[in-house]
Amino acid sequence: MKTLEINSIKELLKEQKEIIIVSHKNPDGDAIGSSLALQQYLKKLNQNPVIIVPNDYPEFLKWLPNTNSILKYEDDKEKANILISNAAIIFTLDFNAFHRTGDMMQILDSSSALKIMIDHHQQPENFATYMYSDTSMSSTCEMVYNFIAKMDNTNLIDKDIATCIYVGIMTDTGSFKYRSTTSITHKIVSSLIEKGANNTAIHNYVYNTNTYNRIQLLGKALNNLVFIEKYNTAYITLSQKELREHNYKKGDTEGIVNYALSLNRCKMAAIFIEDEKQGIIKISLRSKGDFSVNELSREHFDGGGHTNAAGGKSDLNLTETIAKFISILPKYEKTLEYEI
Repeated sequence: MKTLEINSIKELLKEQKEIIIVSHKNPDGDAIGSSLALQQYLKKLNQNPVIIVPNDYPEFLKWLPNTNSILKYEDDKEKANILISNAAIIFTLDFNAFHRTGDMMQILDSSSALKIMIDHHQQPENFATYMYSDTSMSSTCEMVYNFIAKMDNTNLIDKDIATCIYVGIMTDTGSFKYRSTTSITHKIVSSLIEKGANNTAIHNYVYNTNTYNRIQLLGKALNNLVFIEKYNTAYITLSQKELREHNYKKGDTEGIVNYALSLNRCKMAAIFIEDEKQGIIKISLRSKGDFSVNELSREHFDGGGHTNAAGGKSDLNLTETIAKFISILPKYEKTLEYEI
């Protein structure tokens, strides 16, 4: 984000305005963490922003500071629509196209509010007045930290803000193991710990609070694991019936696809989850090296994301979706070759 844009935003925020912060559908740790961190930062600038998310988010994020202030669009569309319609500024975090917000897409697209995008996903749409878009960043939370720094306000980062930013960076980097994790990322994390983020407690809250049902569901998912040796590809399926049998709660399947990717010689992994309510199969894709699941998802599954982590969906049933997935693998045979 250029100095001129930062100066313009500083000027905008000198006076109190109606501000909304929006994240994508099925918000994850980066979406919730960045939204809460930005909200609390803006409050220190005498603003009173409201966070609106399209739908619910995982239980393992609900301990974060001020999560009770988050408005879920699916729960109160009337109130949310009024807030969005009256907004002077809308910050869009962790997404780069309005369709990622589900049912909120139309009202966001038609809103006359000034829009400020902070996002690290590839191929952003040009809907924002001010775009802080950087695909090299580990997470939107890292970008929120940089945004606060560019505003010359890192002194305003307290323990709560630091905690929220830490959660987003930690979850979007796979606990700092993905290649998007740079030396600068670690320097930022060091600063967050100095400002009060308790890294051990945060890790335990997010990763070590599994329910019995969630562990049982993981067992079922791993039992459904298939490895296609010819294409160095693994996939997992979970039907709606299997989700019901294990009392599925939002967030219970988070990270399961990484177990498939951890297989020896696996270069791409996928998980296919049946969602009868939406009438789709939800897809998460992961890869190693230079193989782009972002490109694969965009071309075949109406999705996108990053080179090594992307999502998508299918309107076919579960069996047909798997068949489609397997049928496209020969196209990628050369690029899926395992490199030692």
